[in-house]
Amino acid sequence: MTEYALKLSDVELSRYEMMAARAGEHEGDRWAAAGVIEGAVVADIGCGPGAVSIALARHVGPTGRVLAFDQAPEAVEMARAVAERAGVANVTVEVADADATGAAPGSVDVAMIRHVLAHNGGREAAIVAHAASVVRPGGCVYLVDTDGSGVRTRPSDPDIDDLGHRYWQWHVRQGNDPSVGLRLDELLAGAGVEVVEFSGRYDISSPPPGARPPVWAAREALVASGLATGEDVARWEAAFVRADGLEPRPTVFVPMFCAFGRRPATGR
Repeated sequence: MTEYALKLSDVELSRYEMMAARAGEHEGDRWAAAGVIEGAVVADIGCGPGAVSIALARHVGPTGRVLAFDQAPEAVEMARAVAERAGVANVTVEVADADATGAAPGSVDVAMIRHVLAHNGGREAAIVAHAASVVRPGGCVYLVDTDGSGVRTRPSDPDIDDLGHRYWQWHVRQGNDPSVGLRLDELLAGAGVEVVEFSGRYDISSPPPGARPPVWAAREALVASGLATGEDVARWEAAFVRADGLEPRPTVFVPMFCAFGRRPATGR
């Protein structure tokens, strides 16, 4: 099992909820084209705290289902609580590895994998191949990930930039590919899935005061790995506090890539 750096918290849950809202806003047409429609069965592989699972459940409606999976028990516990709080009854959440969810072969209409592949160095192909196996013939595998080398903030802060550099180093040490978004189409093709669309855009946002990026959620992993000290964490925290007071708000630019493909109706 690959180490996952992003420690869950209420702040981190808020970030996931913002991402889910933006996903629905920017990807609604693609979701429908891939088969996330009324009555569909969708696997959300690597669901984290379940924010996107809730959005998917609302798209498929009460006649559809979302089967959500995450390897981290604490994420599964949070996802179940989030679903209960949202009053969404058509979501189940289970602990499972991304390349071995336990879902039956050919049992879902769409398998979605969002911001998971960059955290699973060496297993990307196996994860996508598993997703392709649980999708019915004619169903779709839907991937979203980023290119961490292209993330930018204006105005920049050298201390926050330093945190991002250390986080990149952590990924490299883990054998991860933080630029995996650039090869989502290759992963689909390698799994025998016919690529329907591969596109990218910059997600541009101005996070509110108090919001924190994924690199901040990784601070404990950085310290544990020897890539940072407690003094570094204090310095980074001070930088975020400075950023909280900026007006106008800083602008964050994140390159986002989306690819989905269809499992052939016959054969593999």
